[in-house]
Parts: sequence; structure tokens; C-alpha cells
Amino acid sequence: MEAAPSSPSTKRKRHHVSSAPDARIDNHGRATLWLASGTVISRVTGFLSAIILARTIGTVGLGADAFTVANSLPNNIYILIAGGVLNAVLVPQIVRAARAPDGGLSYINKLVTLAIVMLGGATVILTAAVPLVVAIYGVSYIGTPIITLAIAFGLWCMPQIFFYGLYTVLGEVLNARKMFGPFTWAPIINNVVAIGGMFVFMALFGADPSGTMEAGMWGPAQVAVLAGSATLGVLGQALVLTLFWRRAGLSFKFDFNWRGVGLRSAGRASTGVLGIMIAGQIAFIITTNVMLGADIGDASVNVLKLSWLVFVLPHSIITVSITTAHFTTMSQHAISADLPAVQRDFSEIVRTVALPLVLAMCGVMVLSMPLARLFAENREQAGALALVIVGQMAWLIFYTLIFVAQRTFYALGNARAPLIFFTGQYALQSVFSVIAGLTVPSHYLAFALALAQGIAMMLTAPFALYWLGKKLGVGLDGRRVSRTLLACLGAGAGASLVGWLLTTGMGANAEVGFGATTQGSVVTMVVVGLVMSTLYLTILWLLRLPELRTMAEPVLKRLRA
Repeated sequence: MEAAPSSPSTKRKRHHVSSAPDARIDNHGRATLWLASGTVISRVTGFLSAIILARTIGTVGLGADAFTVANSLPNNIYILIAGGVLNAVLVPQIVRAARAPDGGLSYINKLVTLAIVMLGGATVILTAAVPLVVAIYGVSYIGTPIITLAIAFGLWCMPQIFFYGLYTVLGEVLNARKMFGPFTWAPIINNVVAIGGMFVFMALFGADPSGTMEAGMWGPAQVAVLAGSATLGVLGQALVLTLFWRRAGLSFKFDFNWRGVGLRSAGRASTGVLGIMIAGQIAFIITTNVMLGADIGDASVNVLKLSWLVFVLPHSIITVSITTAHFTTMSQHAISADLPAVQRDFSEIVRTVALPLVLAMCGVMVLSMPLARLFAENREQAGALALVIVGQMAWLIFYTLIFVAQRTFYALGNARAPLIFFTGQYALQSVFSVIAGLTVPSHYLAFALALAQGIAMMLTAPFALYWLGKKLGVGLDGRRVSRTLLACLGAGAGASLVGWLLTTGMGANAEVGFGATTQGSVVTMVVVGLVMSTLYLTILWLLRLPELRTMAEPVLKRLRA
């Protein structure tokens, strides 16, 4: 299209438009940095918590599996009844409500009141139903001591549902007000309290790092200390957010007049999200029951949870931080029907995420064995965990693409498309998991389930991206996105080869020697991580990747000064 003749007013307008992206990127950069720093500390303390838990009750064993099932229930059920719904619809709805004369305060008070009532009622009902819920997630163990132990843990853990929900509601309100930090930093309190509870447990009852203690050997006091401290941590995570409301210009009072403020539209928007949560929980129940069929001593539910913790670490630090910082702006563009701007937001998120995410993915796969040694008591357990970590981490890019596509659809107010492609993904995962349970030997079952999940993601991602491109009508900036992804994957492959040779040379993959110790594993991860990062960034710099040069420019300016 030919450009229109320039006029003074046109020039002023163009100058404003050209400078806006720089300001927007700068704001997003500061928000992302603040979010990422909080997420890093939160995930590091969460990682430390998982390591200490493994050294407290073991990586493999009936006690570890029972606690994993019980402590996962509140989060899984919360996600089913409210979590995904709240995350998907709160920010867009609050952004819309902010246009009201009171800045959305009335809407927020009604929303929080409704959430407290619904979450409180659900928590009471589900706590009473813990025996039934545990039985659903552990059908293959009904009538055994592990179910009795899981129920005992579950009675202490289930109240977490209320506090997870409160944390999400309060945090998303702050996010919609562009106060991102508290929501990201609050989980640190949860991790610190949980770690304290484990130290108390070890001081009072001793540790079982090999996981040999039988389910029937657990007493009420042991259950109360371990599971009660986990719930106390979630409580602290939620309540600390109330300290930031006044700083965000908010004041809360209960408001039970829920009619006429648009909550019905939020409910309609959440229908598709609820469907996704149901499909996801069905897949989780199937996977858990298949995994509980593994022989005692083989990698089971707790190993899958630990590998998932490793898998989501780079996703949480990088993808969630960057996407959250952009989501409010993306929602504003969607509300204004500025689809080219939404496309730019999507492209910017994916290209910005890809640069550090591919390095993290390759680094974790190369260093899976020394990383697994931090959790495991012996090399056999470490090897089983490392194999599952590789099986999950290989699909991280597909997981990220689906996640960003999902959030973009939500910004557009479309929950139907994610419902369809996520239902398909979970159906594929469930089918592949059942096939694995029937055909794969017990020793490799956890690895096979990780592959089942990843292959389902790989098959879902192209469909989700194609649908999003059609919805926007302007594509997804595919050429630039593909170029960035291919460059990062190529650089990651080169860095991975060198990293693997160095890891092997340092003895981190061996059975004995300094590299096979906990201290040697840490040294190996630091050395190999630095070498891989340097090589990865050097390759991308030589390839003249624009995203790297944009990120490096502020540093180079300081060095030149």
C-alpha cells in the first residue's frame, strides 16, 4: 500500500506510534525482570524444598507416593473447580471493570466475596470427602495401607484448596492493576514454611531418605507435622498478598450483591476453561493410576512429580513471567479489537521466550543425571529420575507454544478453541498412557508416561497455532517466529554436544568418583552450565539473532560508557 502524504499532524502521530513500542517494551522488560527474579527465588526455594523432602521421606517408596498423591490433591482439585477459570478470566474482566467510575473497586469486592464463599464451601465438602477423592486417584491401591496413609495426609492437605484460591484471586487482582511482584514472590513464604516443617519432622522422627519405611509405620504425629506444615505454607502464601492491596489503591469489604456487575459474563467465559480442567484431571487420574501399577522400588508417582517440577522450572521463570507481563496489554489490545497488535504481542512473547528457554531445555537434558543426584539416595534412583526428566524436557517448546496460544485466545475472549485442542491433547495423553501401562516394563513405565505426555503436546501444538492464526486473520508472524526458534534450536544442539562431552568427562554420568557425588554434581552443573551458555550465546550472536542483540544492547551501552 502506498503511504499517504505527510502532514505536520501526520508526522506527530507517526512519531508517537514509533516511540510507543519502545516504551511498551521497556515497561514489559522491567515487569518481566521483576517477575522473573521473584519466580527464580520462588522456584529455587521450591527446588530446595523438593530436595529436602526427598532426603526426608525418599524419592521412591510408599510413604513418598502417599504424600505426593495427598499433597497434589488440593492443587489438582482447586485447578479443577476454580484455578484455571480464575486465571483465564480475571484479568480481562477486571481490565474491563476498571473503566467504571470507581475504577472497578465494586466489581473486585463482589468478586472476592463470591470467591471466598464458593472456595470455603468447596473446601469443607471436599475435606469431608477425602476418602472418596483419594480412592479415585488411587484405584489400584484401594484396601492397602498406602490408601489409609494417603487419606491421613489428605485430611491435613485438603484445606489448601481455600488458600490456593484466595492466593489466585488476590494475586490476579494485583496483576490486573499492574502490580506483578507480590503474586510472584509470595510462594517463597510457602516454600520456607514447608522446609521448616521438614526440619522439624527430621528433628522429631528422623529421616528415611531411601524410602524404605512401610506405610503402616507412619503415626498421626508424623502425618500432622509433614502435611500440616505444607498447608500452613499455602496459608502464608495467600495472606501475605493482603498487605499489598492498599498500595494498589484497593480496600476490601464483603459485598454479597453479586447481580448486575458482569459476573455472569465471567461465568460464561469460564465454561470452556472448566472443560479443560475436567479433561486435564481425567488424564491426571488415568496417569496416576497407571503409574501406581509400577513395581515397588521402581520410579512411580513421586518421580513423575519431581521430573515435572524440573520441567516447569524454566517454564515458570521464563514463559510465565514474560507472558504475564504482556497479558494485560494483550487484553487491552483485544478489547480494542486491534488484532495486528495482538499478533505483535504473540510474536514478541514467543521470540523473547525462545532465547532463554531453549538454552534451559538443552542444559537440563544434558545435566539430567547430576541434577537427579540432588534428589536421589543412590545412583539407581538418580538414573530413573534422570531418564524421566529427559523424557519430559524434550517437549518443552511445544508446551510453551500451546501455553502462549491459550493465553492469547483468552485475551481474545475465546475459551472454546483451547477447550477443543486441550481436550484432544489430554485424550491422546490418556490413550498413550494406557497403552504404555499395558506394554512397557515397570522399570521404564515413568519414562514412557513422560513420552506419552510429550507426544500429545507435539501433536496438539500445530493445530492450536493454526487455529489462532485463523482467528487473528493476520497470521502469527510465522516467518520471524520460525527463524528465531530454528536459530535457538540449532545453537542449543551445538551447545548440548559440547555440554554432554564435558559432563561425561567430569564423571557426572559415572557410577563412582567425584563427579558422581552431590558436591561433584553441583560443580559439574555450574561448569557445564557456564560453558553451554557461553557457546549458545556466541553462536546466536554470530547468527545475528535480532532478539539477542536487542537484549544485549543495554549492557553494551553501559560497557561503552
